[in-house]
Amino acid sequence: MEVRCTYQYKLYQCDKLSILNRQTDIAAEIWNHCIALHRRYYMWFGKHLSANRLKVFLTSLKKMNRYSHWRLLGSQAIQDIVERIGRAYDAFFDHLKKKRSGRKGPPRFRKRRNYRSFTLKQAGYRFHDGNHVTINGVDYKYAAHRPFSGTIKTLTVKRNAMGEFFIFLSCIQEWPDVPARTGKAVGMDFGLKHFLTLDNGRKIDAPMWYKSSLNEIRKANRAVSRCKKGSGNRKRALMHLDRVHEKVANRRKDWFFKLANELTSEYAVICIEDLNLDAMKRLWGRKVSDYAFAEFVSILDWVALKNGCQVIKIDRWAPS
Repeated sequence: MEVRCTYQYKLYQCDKLSILNRQTDIAAEIWNHCIALHRRYYMWFGKHLSANRLKVFLTSLKKMNRYSHWRLLGSQAIQDIVERIGRAYDAFFDHLKKKRSGRKGPPRFRKRRNYRSFTLKQAGYRFHDGNHVTINGVDYKYAAHRPFSGTIKTLTVKRNAMGEFFIFLSCIQEWPDVPARTGKAVGMDFGLKHFLTLDNGRKIDAPMWYKSSLNEIRKANRAVSRCKKGSGNRKRALMHLDRVHEKVANRRKDWFFKLANELTSEYAVICIEDLNLDAMKRLWGRKVSDYAFAEFVSILDWVALKNGCQVIKIDRWAPS
């Protein structure tokens, strides 16, 4: 059985990371340029600009002196940006066509400091010497905490809010067919009073990491608001705020993995409800975001695949 796995590695801090920082800023510039072209094309012709025509046009732009710095990013990364914008517009028009509930807007302009990543596909990177990777001709060292396997389909370079860089490898690999276990089955219901309620009456409460760290987050936000915009103190305060949020996310993710391993080791079949999380967020806001149901379900799917457990999602309208 073929499965797609994603491996995450952190790049060691070095002066050469400024090159990746520059390339990420270029990716943000190209994103905004493509958004402007899409809007202008729709204003002139009243229809959607195709991705292929946009790719051809950007290739001609790179030959001009004004846009020659785009060549630092690589052609495949530029093509991926165009495809991402095309998928976003397709999802927006599909949302309007099917008259789905909720708000969904078209892709928008993004500030450079908020733009996070670019993706390379077949070319532009090479792994060598155990824990070294060459990206667009520059060699970097990464923390190889575990080996990756399979065929690499994409490599994504991602910059977090604190300026650290990670690489994400999307690999297709042969996964051994884990025989489905025979054992107990359980139905689980997500709730606001209790994180999970099992059909045997057991209730599991989430630690509510965001709520427990709210005082620290508010203190960090106040420190940011007191600093002058554009100053070094404000940059350091923003970095501290991002570090607090990252700590909350890591603690929540660690608890999700521990809970998923506990459930999949005890039950062979797990039935959960397919929730409308967007509607729940509009109704209950921060508490639903703190529970992070969608992240837990994705982790549960992955852990169940490894442990030979079956996860069945029940439609929210099923009379169960």
